[in-house]
Amino acid sequence: MHPQTPTEMPAGTKAYPAGHYLVPDTNALLNGMDLFEQTSGFYDVIILQTVLEELRNRSLPLYNRLIGLTKSEDKHFYVFFNDFRQETYIVREKGETINDRNDRAVRKAVSWYQDHLQQAVKSSKRPKNVPAVVMLSDDKDNLRKSKAENIDASSLTDYVSGLEDADRLLDMINVSRQGQEARSTASEQIYPEYFTLSKMMTGVKAGTLHQGIFNVSPYNYLEGSVHVPAFEKSLLILGRENSNRAVSGDIVVVEVLPKPQWKAPSTRIVEEETLNKNENAEVEEGEGEAVVTEQERRALQEQVKKTHGSSVEGRPQPTARVVGIIKRNWRQYVGHVDGSSSSVSKQNRRQQTVFLIPMDKRIPKIRLRTRQAEELLGKRVLVTIDSWDQDSRYPVGHFVRSLGELETKGAETEALLLEYDVQYRPFPKGVLDCLPHEGHDWKVPASLDDPGWRDRKDLRDLLICSIDPIGCQDIDDALHARPLPNGNIEVGVHIADVSHFVRPNNAMDTEASIRGTTVYLVDKRIDMLPTLLGTDLCSLKPYVERYAFSTIWELTPDADIVSSTFTKSVIRSREAFSYEAAQLRIDDPSQTDPLTQGMRILLSLSKKLHENRMSAGALNLASPEVRVQSESETSDPVDVKTKELLATNSLVEEFMLLANISVAHRIHTSFPQTALLRRHAPPPKTNFEELANQLLVKRGLHLRTESSKALATSLDTCTDAQEPFFNTLVRILATRCMMSAEYFCAGAHAYPEFRHYGLASEIYTHFTSPIRRYADLVAHRQLAAAIGYEPLDAGLLSKQRLEGVCRNINVRHRNAQLAGRASVEFYVGQALKGRVTVEEGFVMKVFENGCVVFVPRFGIEGLVRLREMREGGGAEPEAIFDAENYILDVHLPSRRRIELFAKVQVRIRDEMEEASGKRKIKMELC
Repeated sequence: MHPQTPTEMPAGTKAYPAGHYLVPDTNALLNGMDLFEQTSGFYDVIILQTVLEELRNRSLPLYNRLIGLTKSEDKHFYVFFNDFRQETYIVREKGETINDRNDRAVRKAVSWYQDHLQQAVKSSKRPKNVPAVVMLSDDKDNLRKSKAENIDASSLTDYVSGLEDADRLLDMINVSRQGQEARSTASEQIYPEYFTLSKMMTGVKAGTLHQGIFNVSPYNYLEGSVHVPAFEKSLLILGRENSNRAVSGDIVVVEVLPKPQWKAPSTRIVEEETLNKNENAEVEEGEGEAVVTEQERRALQEQVKKTHGSSVEGRPQPTARVVGIIKRNWRQYVGHVDGSSSSVSKQNRRQQTVFLIPMDKRIPKIRLRTRQAEELLGKRVLVTIDSWDQDSRYPVGHFVRSLGELETKGAETEALLLEYDVQYRPFPKGVLDCLPHEGHDWKVPASLDDPGWRDRKDLRDLLICSIDPIGCQDIDDALHARPLPNGNIEVGVHIADVSHFVRPNNAMDTEASIRGTTVYLVDKRIDMLPTLLGTDLCSLKPYVERYAFSTIWELTPDADIVSSTFTKSVIRSREAFSYEAAQLRIDDPSQTDPLTQGMRILLSLSKKLHENRMSAGALNLASPEVRVQSESETSDPVDVKTKELLATNSLVEEFMLLANISVAHRIHTSFPQTALLRRHAPPPKTNFEELANQLLVKRGLHLRTESSKALATSLDTCTDAQEPFFNTLVRILATRCMMSAEYFCAGAHAYPEFRHYGLASEIYTHFTSPIRRYADLVAHRQLAAAIGYEPLDAGLLSKQRLEGVCRNINVRHRNAQLAGRASVEFYVGQALKGRVTVEEGFVMKVFENGCVVFVPRFGIEGLVRLREMREGGGAEPEAIFDAENYILDVHLPSRRRIELFAKVQVRIRDEMEEASGKRKIKMELC
């Protein structure tokens, strides 16, 4: 732990003009950690060893945040080991609880500190006032005893009330505990009580209860699901009472309901903002508040349909109810204050309760007690959930901070980074201190005798180039190809040697392991490594010498591998091409130089590699990708273009795949228990049932899923001569039926489970992007050890530690993808702001009261709701839903039929979505 010492002259307040040190007990930290992280106050804090250890036992996330504060050079948090000092150590008395002993230890340490400071000032020759030592606690009994012992102590609320900006700071205190104490024990319990932990564990072990992750449908907030191994299909959780205070992402224990209560998945769009508008947030929990509103009850009744239909969608699925929570995966949430729940003017600063509506529609509204409701209207706000008790229809939380005005670029970008837990703060000094002291002037040593050249091959004479998207600065990879005298071809993939600069277990390595990946947004890049490395010293820029890790093969003209070599190297790239520029160069017959010829060889070989992969059963899937065009000076989005894939995209992809597979084999041979690999599990057959039935009913097509080869072949047959995009649409839908690929430690699975289903490869890893992915950096270290370049760090020989690394980078990788998509969605909305355009779309899903339409031009999908088809402001039109044939017949003045996969014309405009506060695309059928 980094040692910090208290400031000699700590800051003062109105209550403590001579300055003061703060000594919080555990309750104060549990209730007010957000306060202690503020830069506007809470400096010179003494953290007692007793409190630190108790906090670690009570909340590991808060403990880690506190450790971060003790390492901050600005905040002056000082850890005092009171249990190791004779004057402050106390023995637990007979009959004394651990909590009472710890409270007494805190009071003893504060009392000693007060006496110690007075003695220190007296012995000092310089006259000065004695700073106060103030204990902060929200434990009433601890405060009472402190007063009796003449210890200066204060509750969080009383202390904060005397500070500047008190209204904002008071909102950051977790009031749920206070609320629990103040609430009447006779209040009505509107949710079922959770089972005890022992009862849950016994039930899970016996198979009568089941554990899994609770997920909420994006189309129906009253429908959740939990996937458990005992059932092929996910268990449905219908309604608030059955979800029983679970929040999307929580690890829950569920009990399967009797078979007569099994139901089919909902075929209705059910949105909370349309059912529960204008609710009164001030309704006291348990007083006149029902778990299910009348509107929700009607919606649930409407979605109960005949369960004996012949369609896949109409068949009943097992339903369940949540009986307990194993782990809350609560995080900080971004949203906006519901204006209809705020009624106080700026002149009246009384505390009131308001609703925060989260950006994520799967998260319920959160009750907040705030004194600054008026200022928060129209702002993006960050909050934390504190509790969700049986007698409260909604969870209760507290304000953390305001991010800025809705729709401003800064606030919305920070909001999505927080929503997806992207680590975006500037790199701390400890990380920057790990960079080469030469900075941008660093160069590959000129002398071959320099240690940097040890065991490196000199490949500077090879005609190497890189091919990347336009404007790419963090160039991870470069390639070369040249004919060999025996008629074969030498091909090299050269990857930035990041492991030379990022040493195991230093501050930069730790930071990179936490970030896990670089995150690419429309207007910015959140780097995994400091810019000096990512865009300069590691980046394989042209015309300069760079350290690399090279994979070199001898290939036959048919792209079969004759031999593979792995070596650290020094290269000098001849050119950095964009995909477009490389394609033009290859296609230009007047270009006959050796570099261009090498690129043509690479292209020819890549096509054969692709053919070989497809023959082995690799999948050619699709996902909507668009590029947002921005105005050069302001960076404001002005248009949206679909990304075009060129042959050079495939060229790079094929050789990166080949390198990753070759490295996977090598590191697994050397480290069969701890090689960091990547697998893609085959999807359960049930994942494709719905899509297979849709294709059969609507197009008479058969989707075979017994193997990746069978799936790839049948996807090729899913064509429509009249509509070329239909095949792409089917591939997009098939992608959504897949399992997510994941990083894993080799010892965690049997070899047959290593297989990457989508790539049809028996083993795979990530090696080719170490500037932007931590997994690749680990693979580099393992490969370096495998070839005898340097010994492997002990941490990478620990299966347990590597499994922890894999868990983190799997989450970070997924979050980075979601953040990137959310950024595109935001900027597409901004690009279309104030515009109305008519575009071609395709129906992806049909509900009883609407449909989902995908628009290829913008790579987006949107809901078209039945209520929005009403004409002249009249009632929602009647409709007949044919679930078996995926048809919705809408009774307008002229009958309108909506069918799955049908091409439609949609009118697109932007709209501020009331529920999320985000500017989103609104679609209407033309």
